[in-house]
Amino acid sequence: MSKPEITTSRLDDAARAGWLYYVAGNTQDEIAAKLGISRQSAQRMVSLAVSEGLVKVRLDHPIAHCLDLAAQLKKRFGLKMVEVVPTDPGSTSTTLGVADAAADEMTRWLKSEAPIVLGIGTGRTLKAAIERLSPIECPQHKVVSLTGNISPDGSAAYYNVIFNIADKIKARSFPMPLPVIASSPEERELLHAQAMIRPVLELSAKANVAFLGIGDLEDDAPLFVDGFISRDELLALRRAGAVCEIVGRAFDRNGVPIEGLTNDRVASAHIPSRETATVIAIAMGAKKLPGIVAAIKGSLINGLITDERTAEALLGIVNRK
Repeated sequence: MSKPEITTSRLDDAARAGWLYYVAGNTQDEIAAKLGISRQSAQRMVSLAVSEGLVKVRLDHPIAHCLDLAAQLKKRFGLKMVEVVPTDPGSTSTTLGVADAAADEMTRWLKSEAPIVLGIGTGRTLKAAIERLSPIECPQHKVVSLTGNISPDGSAAYYNVIFNIADKIKARSFPMPLPVIASSPEERELLHAQAMIRPVLELSAKANVAFLGIGDLEDDAPLFVDGFISRDELLALRRAGAVCEIVGRAFDRNGVPIEGLTNDRVASAHIPSRETATVIAIAMGAKKLPGIVAAIKGSLINGLITDERTAEALLGIVNRK
């Protein structure tokens, strides 16, 4: 059944069936009797509740290995928070599990009654996390984009998530109406000097928590594939020793920003200070591993959400040195 064909009434029925099954603990036969439908219809209603995102499944049993890995990473790298989710050996997804964990961590911060400033980066993993975020009204908070939201062709950057999260949480949002990468250092300085941009940059520096993606710089690097840099610029960054990009800026394996090149034209805000903010990277997989190592070595982050395979690899790299 296509989405346009799913009526509000049918979704209401699915929600009732989902509640009866997952919350009240009814069997499908009991649901059928209570709703006056067949067992097969009850089964379809429960499945619809899951497929439409009406049901959020949470695993309450702590997974000892993941908890142990998280504790080791926190201690070894001096991180403030670490969340390690199970790895699905048969999946090639770079968001499975970590997107849900990131949504949970965002929710924890957003439930604060005291006003906070939440900084948000960009990327596929963050977009997946926002999609999993349950609606919550928190007008006391401010959400600020750390990156520009304009693509090279003038369109809205597809993986800039400031508007997505603002719609979910009903908080004041502060987009950065800038290109991700300016055409020249002079243009960037001119843009940053604008009256409507300065307050956003100042607010980003006051973030209490920030959620960031880590982009690799391989042949299918997001910065290149999404059209923000050319292949020649990508190759020049790699020749200069860059292994990753965070909010558009390229860093070497020690987390040191690459001098010149596209870094001179990045219009993004700087990563908030780890002295005053909890800066959480959300990343998993072999392609992201060099970037995670760089972010940790350079003290660019003090929080990490990853999966157990990546966590084991991080600890293995350390143990070999």
